[in-house]
Amino acid sequence: MNKVANALYAGRKILLILWIILIVGFGFYAAKLPSVLGGNGFEMKGMYKDTEQLLVNKFDVSEAQIIVLFEKKDGVSASKFQQTIAQYMQKAKDKSDASKVDIPTASNKMIKGSTAYGIIHFTHDDGTMDKRVEKIRTLSAEEKEMSVKLTGGPIIEKDMNTASQADLAKAEAIGIPVALVVLLLAFGGVVAAAIPLMIGIVTVVTTMGVVYFFHPYTELSIFILNVIPMIGLALSIDFALLFINRFKEEIQTKSVEQAIKITIQTAGRSVIFSGLCVFIGLAGMLFIQVDIFQNVALGGMAVVFIAVFSALTLLPSILAILGTRINRLRILKVSEQGGQSRWRSFATFVMKKPVTMTIVSLIILLVALIPVRDMHLEIPSSEALPTKYESRQAFDTYNDTFINKNTADVYFALEAKQDMLNEKPLTNAFTFIKQLKEDSLVKQVDSISTALNVKSSDQLQAMLENPQISAQTKPAVDSFINGHYMLIKATLDTDQNSDEAKDFVRKWKDKRSPFTVHIGGYPKFEQEIFDEIYEKAPYGLALVLFSTYVILMIAFRSVLIPLKAIIMNILSLTATFGLLVWLFQNGHLGLTQSNIALVLPVFVFGLVFGLSMDYEVFLISRIHEVYHQTHDNNVATVEGLASTSKIITSAALIMIVITGAFAFTDVTPVKQMGVGIALAIFIDATIVRMLLVPSLMKLLGDANWWFFTKKRDKSSSNEQLKS
Repeated sequence: MNKVANALYAGRKILLILWIILIVGFGFYAAKLPSVLGGNGFEMKGMYKDTEQLLVNKFDVSEAQIIVLFEKKDGVSASKFQQTIAQYMQKAKDKSDASKVDIPTASNKMIKGSTAYGIIHFTHDDGTMDKRVEKIRTLSAEEKEMSVKLTGGPIIEKDMNTASQADLAKAEAIGIPVALVVLLLAFGGVVAAAIPLMIGIVTVVTTMGVVYFFHPYTELSIFILNVIPMIGLALSIDFALLFINRFKEEIQTKSVEQAIKITIQTAGRSVIFSGLCVFIGLAGMLFIQVDIFQNVALGGMAVVFIAVFSALTLLPSILAILGTRINRLRILKVSEQGGQSRWRSFATFVMKKPVTMTIVSLIILLVALIPVRDMHLEIPSSEALPTKYESRQAFDTYNDTFINKNTADVYFALEAKQDMLNEKPLTNAFTFIKQLKEDSLVKQVDSISTALNVKSSDQLQAMLENPQISAQTKPAVDSFINGHYMLIKATLDTDQNSDEAKDFVRKWKDKRSPFTVHIGGYPKFEQEIFDEIYEKAPYGLALVLFSTYVILMIAFRSVLIPLKAIIMNILSLTATFGLLVWLFQNGHLGLTQSNIALVLPVFVFGLVFGLSMDYEVFLISRIHEVYHQTHDNNVATVEGLASTSKIITSAALIMIVITGAFAFTDVTPVKQMGVGIALAIFIDATIVRMLLVPSLMKLLGDANWWFFTKKRDKSSSNEQLKS
């Protein structure tokens, strides 16, 4: 690190100029990032996606749909209501260049009382959907005899993007001012307090500009707009806090050049190791081949890399130029010695009763994790959107009025080696339909058999051989049969989110058949997402745990400290998930009752595991530094806690403020993630850092440094032999 420190100090002015160029360049593309975001990120390569495309290509199923909800106004007759709806739907089709529309009538059960819905179908989503929606909106505004609301996938997706941007602005409006107050309390001066915020903003803007260039190669989820600022601001401010605090210590007795170089060699080393831990924590998500995990991993890894890079290049350059002026514009008198004295007393108190403190800490964590056993995970849908949005209101009304929530539709596309109307494949298809009907979970089967009311393949072939009947049945046949393919829809007697529905599609996917069976429908979508996470997450977990252990072992030359850190982290994270279940699933403290977003455990683990190690590295680095000088574990622990606790507590508080600010946002998964990270950091900064760390350091004694001690003893022996 000595050569790096010399090079960074020598090139400080050039680095500052290069950073200005980077900020201007990437800032331009950062502003364009929201325009290339879309979707909730729950997409992956698999049978569901292939089947959906097959249905579009072979059976004219629409690729995108807009649901139009109509509510009749008082004084309008039922016949006038239907007539107005029909006129509206035809105008909407013409204006939006839709492929077809489904017009509601009493016979097709799309009208119930004063409420009705129609569907506008688009065969191909060519990227002009927003313009098409706006044309339909202008048409809706003209209606006077009924209220018209638009919903459906494309509109909910756009509203989710809008809500995410609004959430980001709201969280920043809350988090940044409070973070500035915390920084002022930590440093006492405006200059020192402003620099971490500036570094955080530079990191976020630069990263968003970099991520913009990912969009030609991968679909970017709207949630990336919240993740990058959440991680980038918190991590950059943490790094800057550590760096500036060490620089302010060193500059009291050394020149600016010496202070900068020592800070890079000590705090800079901690930044590299802690950044590496966070980076690896996020990299574990790459095993899960679902877009949202890939997005968050790539965006998160990018912001971590740039946070470390800015902390090691931009920050030293600014500090080197400022020098002693870092203490300018002081508005608060901050006593470093008084703060250290209080933390020293607290650490000494905890270490006097290590067994009691360890037991108390473990009891608190174990009680907090009890609700985890009741955790119910679900994929975020329209319910994640705030109720103030028209698309959410309309979708809720549509669901409540027209959709049976206790059923689920599964689509089967049978692919034969020859034309499906040939004798053998047709016979086999009717056998398949019969087996489906016999499944205990199947409530109803819609197929060519039910459409033409035929019981066997022989009966159907006889019907098709009759020219007069064949002409009449052709529309029905074309709806279910196209060349080598046959479409079948099975309606299940269970909720589409249920475990039974997922088990059903798993069973039929693995069932032996003379056909290549393609399965679609929402249960198949959920089954693939859940299975991908459950199958791949353990690989990411193993990578994170193993890599973190090796990194910390190398950093601290200890066998026990990395193991202890990992166990404490897992315990505190599990307690966090228990509290999230209690808060959200059980609806406590005024929060709206909602299931836990499927992505939350993976996200919070990936982010917080690394962020918690961030504080572990800061603390243990200082303890290790003192132990290396004194070879006294107790003294090292007390002094390490005393010298770092104020800055770690300030960093944790800022992290809690910035991520916790997302608790006041409206998109449910973002709210859960913000609360989850804030809770995890709070537990880590209090129970783990204040109680467990000093207690366990005391109980394990010199065994904490077994790796380090062994090498030191060997070195000492060699010195004795030489003398």
